[in-house]
Amino acid sequence: MKTFLEEDQNGTQTVRFDDPDGGLENDTFLPSADGKKPVRFTDFEGKTSFGMSVFNLGNAIMGSGILGLAYAMANTGVLLFLFLLTAVAALSSYSIHLLLKSSGIVGIRAYEELGYRAFGTTGKMAAGIAITLQNIGAMSSYLYIVKSELPLVIQAFLKADPTADLWYLNGNYLVIMVSASIILPLALMKQLGEQHYSHTCSLSLTVCRRIFETSVIYKKFQIPCPFEEFSTNSTAALLSLNISSHDDDCSPRMFTINSQTAYTIPILAFAFVCHPEVLPIYTELRNPTKKRMQSVSNISILVMYSMYFLAALFGYLTFYGNVEPELLHTYSRIDPYDTLILCVRVAVLTAVTLTVPIVLFPVRRAIQHMLFPTKSFNWLRHTAIAIILLTLINLLVIFAPNILGIFGIIGATSAPCLIFIFPAIFYIRIVPKDEEPMNSVPKILAACFAALGVSFMVMSLSFIIADWTTGSGHAAGGH
Repeated sequence: MKTFLEEDQNGTQTVRFDDPDGGLENDTFLPSADGKKPVRFTDFEGKTSFGMSVFNLGNAIMGSGILGLAYAMANTGVLLFLFLLTAVAALSSYSIHLLLKSSGIVGIRAYEELGYRAFGTTGKMAAGIAITLQNIGAMSSYLYIVKSELPLVIQAFLKADPTADLWYLNGNYLVIMVSASIILPLALMKQLGEQHYSHTCSLSLTVCRRIFETSVIYKKFQIPCPFEEFSTNSTAALLSLNISSHDDDCSPRMFTINSQTAYTIPILAFAFVCHPEVLPIYTELRNPTKKRMQSVSNISILVMYSMYFLAALFGYLTFYGNVEPELLHTYSRIDPYDTLILCVRVAVLTAVTLTVPIVLFPVRRAIQHMLFPTKSFNWLRHTAIAIILLTLINLLVIFAPNILGIFGIIGATSAPCLIFIFPAIFYIRIVPKDEEPMNSVPKILAACFAALGVSFMVMSLSFIIADWTTGSGHAAGGH
């Protein structure tokens, strides 16, 4: 479930959300302003302008994956990263074309319902599980940011020694406290407040990402290379500079292949997943046509493609081989008390913390539809699912050695399903054979596209598991 900005004929902005199934339990957690049940896809007349639709889809694309792109570039090189980024962006656009074509034939504008139309309950369950895993991965990455960045914010405000072993600077304790005191109370509500909550979170995330990218570009011209590691002992720092890099490491590499290169495509796939949101945005679009929605998608992907490349490039050119899997964390090695980076951290932490409950609600709804499809609302079940989900996600975040593992696993499992495999096999199954035979060029391309997704999934998982087995992945991102 995603929330979107909607623009009426008078230019007034409101917020809508999608709910493809309309289940019995907790059907609408964001009520409409008049308290009435929201209009369904089949009855709704789109009022969102072209520009606002581009904004909505761009907001759905860009997530926490942007923090890992500089690390991906450091382990592929500038040109190889640019090639892979271009390929994933182009393939994402093609898969949206397949979704729109399938949707146009059957008149369905919900990802899970396309799966049901193509393969029955099995297809709907597979799509629902993939979307659920993707959302769990998103929540895990958000909470990992809390675990990684909140200790640095507290340290900066209290001017604490970075080497001090204090409980309130322990990210594991802090992520549990934030989950229990802020996220869980919001997640236990039957309805997540008014629509303004979702509207505010959506806009705050967008603003934070723009601030993040601007800060990354600005800091590139402030931080010298090789840079000096921060030291609390100023005398020692004057006598012996702790230089992080050698002079020959301050030139960008065009091509690089190492054990961490295997994470690049999963990180990029994780960063470009927006496909479950495409069809709801298509429904919201004023004067909707497949060509118009494809243009919305192409422009959104192009804008995010440019932002991703700039963030990755300037992050890489700041730290080169010293960049960490979570870019924002790397700046603490220069100056943990830097005011600009502190402001960015506070903004990002606020946005991701308030976004987790919004992502948790549709995950719980999907679980309830799969396990308790005929049950009415029950507070005990409502609460138990939220607590279990947050507990599992906290355990994942606590024991994950770095955010790279989250990007890697989700980017190598649910992301290729949602981007490559499902759109292709849905297309092959839904488009009538009398319109496009199996030996037609479009269906052959779709079959190759699905095979590419399966190959990418198998190869990525194999490399990641091998990397974890050898232990190099754990060492690479350890802070």
